[in-house]
Amino acid sequence: MKKETLLAGDGAIEVQLPDRARSVGGGFGTKLAPLPDLQTALRQALDRPLGLPPIGELARPGARVTIAFDDPTVPSFGPVREVAIGLILDDLGRAGVPDDRITLLCANALHRKWTTEELTQILGASLVRRFEGRLLCHDAEDPDNLVHLGVTPEHGWDVEVHRLVVESDLTIYVNAQCLRGFTGGWKSICVGLSTWRSIRQHHTPDGMSMSFRNNRMHAMLDEMGAHLQATIRRRVFKVETILANLFDAAHVFAGGVDETRARALEILETQYPPRREAAEPADVVLYGVPGYSPYARSSRMNPLLTLVSSGLGYFGGSIEALGKPGCSVILATPCPDEWDEVHHPSYREVWNRVLGASRDPWEITRLFGDEFATRPDYIDKYRFHHGFHPIHGIMATHPLKRLRHAARVFVAGIEKPSLAEHLGFVPTATVEEAIARAEELHGRDCTITCVRTTAGLG
Repeated sequence: MKKETLLAGDGAIEVQLPDRARSVGGGFGTKLAPLPDLQTALRQALDRPLGLPPIGELARPGARVTIAFDDPTVPSFGPVREVAIGLILDDLGRAGVPDDRITLLCANALHRKWTTEELTQILGASLVRRFEGRLLCHDAEDPDNLVHLGVTPEHGWDVEVHRLVVESDLTIYVNAQCLRGFTGGWKSICVGLSTWRSIRQHHTPDGMSMSFRNNRMHAMLDEMGAHLQATIRRRVFKVETILANLFDAAHVFAGGVDETRARALEILETQYPPRREAAEPADVVLYGVPGYSPYARSSRMNPLLTLVSSGLGYFGGSIEALGKPGCSVILATPCPDEWDEVHHPSYREVWNRVLGASRDPWEITRLFGDEFATRPDYIDKYRFHHGFHPIHGIMATHPLKRLRHAARVFVAGIEKPSLAEHLGFVPTATVEEAIARAEELHGRDCTITCVRTTAGLG
């Protein structure tokens, strides 16, 4: 037997694995070194942008400018937003654009709106004070501040964005982390500053992807971004960031959206070999689920986030990449039965009523999607009470698609077994017990791959 340490909930557990078990990395961290001086690197990137002139040449005196930025769900805990926006403001000031012509806009999409105190954590107190009254969170349900730009000519995708993107003379976006092939690029604008009318087209159970190449979601977003720029007849200026760790940037790029994303992907692709080539497909895939989700920032985890959104979602890519069809999955997590009714108002109803009716994410979307997308009580909590949009609870069920690949899921160490049973999962007291149960199904010599997860997805 050999020992392995797994992150599970808010702590770590030591487990005994058979000697034949193989351990692999979780596929989120990089081996990139932190920048020695973030401000210098950003200054150089802004002075030599990719595919566009510098901001000082794009902004005319007195122009109306919007500076949008990633919301706090993006796991980037260093000062990249604050430093980048500060340098951009310097450039705008030299170009003759005063502060009262500039708006800072948090791109929270269907995530919750953030308090001033929470925005201070990512922007710094000085910027928040400086832009009091002109620091906003996007509202995907505010008809007065949304513009539908028609549909893309190629495939007819709806493009709807915040009015400021359309009416500003210059829109600048500061991305705080490119997570594999998932974030960055046009996702920042065409999701972060959009509405369910647009987002529903690619945020489907089988539509979202972390792939670097042939990424269907980003192909759609690229088409939507091209239509946006053609319609408003000007380009969006972007800062794109690759992190070395959750606190330090490794690379920063500035310029056009397509150009900066292409450069970022070139580097990121060298850091992540295809997971399907990392090991032979296994009968059993095992990993811990940390007590973290980007959707629980300044909040609490709940069973839907723990077991589905994170357990099968963010960490669940290992299931299809490393497991055989029909494999068993072992999730190690205590999964406390806790709910934040303020920040996740629709989640408990989704857990109880929706998952009580179906565990098929396509059927869930068909049966309940329109209802939750338009629920007035939940939308009021999104708009005025810092709650996630009600459709977000439905989207949190999308990772149940993994159950088409995995035959069964064991939840090791869960404090309340009925939570696992509610999803049709099998609760066990320990990881070792779960392995023994899986061996009864796959054979005593079954292959086991243990994935070392990292909290924070960084």
